[in-house]
Amino acid sequence: MAAPLTDQEKRKQISIRGIVGVENVAELKKGFNRHLHFTLVKDRNVATQRDYYFALAHTVRDHLVGRWIRTQQFYYETDPKRVYYLSLEFYMGRTLQNTMINLGLQNACDEAIYQLGLDMEDLEEMEEDAGLGNGGLGRLAACFLDSMATLGLAAYGYGIRYEYGIFNQKIKNGWQVEEADDWLRHGNPWEKARPEYMLPVHFYGRVEESKEGAKWVDTQVVLAMPYDTPIPGYMNNTVNTMRLWSARAPNDFNLTDFNVGDYIQAVLDRNLAENISRVLYPNDNFFEGKELRLKQEYFVVAATLQDIMRRFKNSKKGSTGPVSFDSFPEKVAIQLNDTHPAMAIPELMRVFVDIEKLDWDTAWAITKRTFAYTNHTVLPEALERWPVGLLETLLPRHLQIIYRINQGHLDEISALFPEDMDRIRRMSLIEEDGGKRVNMAHLCIVGSHVVNGVAEIHSNIIKTDVFRDFSELEPEKFQNKTNGITPRRWLLLCNPGLAELIAEAIGEEYVKDLSQLQKLNELVDDDAFIRDVCKVKQDNKEKFSRYLEKEYLVEINPSSMFDVHVKRIHEYKRQLLNCLHIVTMYNRIRKNPKAPFVPRTVIIGGKAAPGYHMAKMIIKLITAVGEVVNKDPVVGSKLKVIYLENYRVSLAEKVIPATDLSEQISTAGTEASGTGNMKFMLNGALTIGTMDGANVEMAEEAGEENMFIFGMRVEDVAQMDVEGYDAMTYYENIPELKQAIDQINSGFFSPKQPELFKDVTNMLFNHDRFKVFADYEDYIKSQEKVSELYQNPREWTKMVIKNIAASGKFSSDRTITDYATEVWGVEPTDLKIPPPNESGLGDGKADP
Repeated sequence: MAAPLTDQEKRKQISIRGIVGVENVAELKKGFNRHLHFTLVKDRNVATQRDYYFALAHTVRDHLVGRWIRTQQFYYETDPKRVYYLSLEFYMGRTLQNTMINLGLQNACDEAIYQLGLDMEDLEEMEEDAGLGNGGLGRLAACFLDSMATLGLAAYGYGIRYEYGIFNQKIKNGWQVEEADDWLRHGNPWEKARPEYMLPVHFYGRVEESKEGAKWVDTQVVLAMPYDTPIPGYMNNTVNTMRLWSARAPNDFNLTDFNVGDYIQAVLDRNLAENISRVLYPNDNFFEGKELRLKQEYFVVAATLQDIMRRFKNSKKGSTGPVSFDSFPEKVAIQLNDTHPAMAIPELMRVFVDIEKLDWDTAWAITKRTFAYTNHTVLPEALERWPVGLLETLLPRHLQIIYRINQGHLDEISALFPEDMDRIRRMSLIEEDGGKRVNMAHLCIVGSHVVNGVAEIHSNIIKTDVFRDFSELEPEKFQNKTNGITPRRWLLLCNPGLAELIAEAIGEEYVKDLSQLQKLNELVDDDAFIRDVCKVKQDNKEKFSRYLEKEYLVEINPSSMFDVHVKRIHEYKRQLLNCLHIVTMYNRIRKNPKAPFVPRTVIIGGKAAPGYHMAKMIIKLITAVGEVVNKDPVVGSKLKVIYLENYRVSLAEKVIPATDLSEQISTAGTEASGTGNMKFMLNGALTIGTMDGANVEMAEEAGEENMFIFGMRVEDVAQMDVEGYDAMTYYENIPELKQAIDQINSGFFSPKQPELFKDVTNMLFNHDRFKVFADYEDYIKSQEKVSELYQNPREWTKMVIKNIAASGKFSSDRTITDYATEVWGVEPTDLKIPPPNESGLGDGKADP
């Protein structure tokens, strides 16, 4: 149990973690005991750790409610332009600590819980992650919500309340095994169901043409039940809303004339409708064209657009007289997080044309001004291409609308390029080769007024390669918005030691303006500061070592370099390249056990999509290599390999602050941005990486000499694609590479199944799209430079400080400010809404 804070520690911590007032602490204890008694119906004799967590969560939530209602009233009164962030994923992680920090309650809660004889960290560990995302795209959405609230934007996150989030990963004899993530089993104290705003969503049916226009009839109805989660800004009393939809069968479901008599079966069949929000598809950067997935995509879109329409029509200024939609784009901005919510474009057209009776051209002009589209990947296997036949069955009216959009689009192109049939074919929304499919990225580009990539290099690739035809047509439509991360979760919450150290050095304003970290450059040569930064890292490593030793029963050397590679397992992210480096280090130690060696603990973690065979083999290879390395007495404590099971947001918060070396080694031109790279940089790790994604801009900010950059650049990869990549040449000319591959191939790491990794080596030789061998030699050399610098702690730490000082650009506050001003047409504000205990707002109508 943590000791109570000394007065000096409290003074140190007041700014960032909130004030500890005696009244404040007493009030929190009172709230805690009240909830334990009245909400959980327990006393201290029978209460469990989980009960205590729920009592604390409800107590903290009580402090959100007034601000939440107040914020929505404020939006109703002032009627600002609303921003709607549509995403199939919101990878939120845990909520308790983030809420305490953003409300300035953390110190008071710590003290209250201590006085109650409980341990805050134990309670925090009881909370389930909200794992409603796969990786980068879903976590980005979560960081964006935090920044939008902190910047005072009237913003809403809209998505699906999956009953089962991303699977829990178990490693059983070296293989990934998936378990269902039943994250709602004990209830979710942070959400509020809103059955009064339940909405119908239609599927199937047919289109009837009439004098009044097209009518979509004979549909099946599924109800969308909203669940609202509060999103607090940092210390500004703003609390925005994330609204997630859950599928419910209507009460007359399957109880129509067809089903007379089989009442029991009809009730059981309600599950079929409710399956829509049952489970998150566990694919990262891969398109699986399943009907259920398309249903999920349309479900979130149809419910959300009805909500947006209702709010637009009920707005204070718009509720008098007949509705005019001319002002719609001045009041509504909708951001599409990848193509997953692309059906919003034909759905808004359907609402305008079929229901609100606007003429096509007016509706189309409004629609284009409303939507903006963020592209997240250039991998062809990730681009969504829905079969026309599936759309025809599931959403017949939307298919008609897509055809009409395409007709107008192709008419424009043929007018500009009358002879260029190939261009027309390339730019069509409908792909003809190999069965008709709708290219959802093309639909998003045509239906949006802005298209953006997520790092400068990625945005350039989009313009000059993937969507070149479109950017030649409308160059002004294409922008860059380099991704960012919220410094609240990814510094204050996960690394309080470093956050406090920085606050003592430059004040606490940096939390809302991360560019102020530049001031740390003045301390690069300050001996005391270097020592303090070094100590914070060492403390974090020792804490994480204790965690690893508890969880994995392995002995960790906390003075070894923590070399960390955590992200989804994918061939393009090249965990295999890291694995070859591990084998190479192992072989060098065995060849010359007495030679000096800089000790390393290599930590690799991440989930593989359940159907991705190669990714699962990569996990098995890493664990097999780890088995051999960790048991070899010759190696001792020089080299350890840990596979970090079930990597997720709450585990990232533990491992990132303890990392010395961050691995960002994707083939140049494949990782759109990456955001883990930014988290490591902010938390005092150095980066070994290729010139890919946001690594390029990190090198620009910190100086290439302060990172370990290696490998082919985008131009080199392109040249190699033209000339041909021959893996065998590298194998034959690099002895250490040959040795490592021969060991993997011969069963050195799998003696009981010598053939086990044949699929992996066969891929590496014959169809490696990501050219692992081509970067091997430069990677090994770069790793040698890493080890060399690590032997000089002072120079290493100076480089760390330069990196932290250069990480300000990568705040999601900067990213969102750029979206706000350059895409959405709204202005961030530092206006503080009055807190619930001060007057200043009447008990006006809240904005639902």
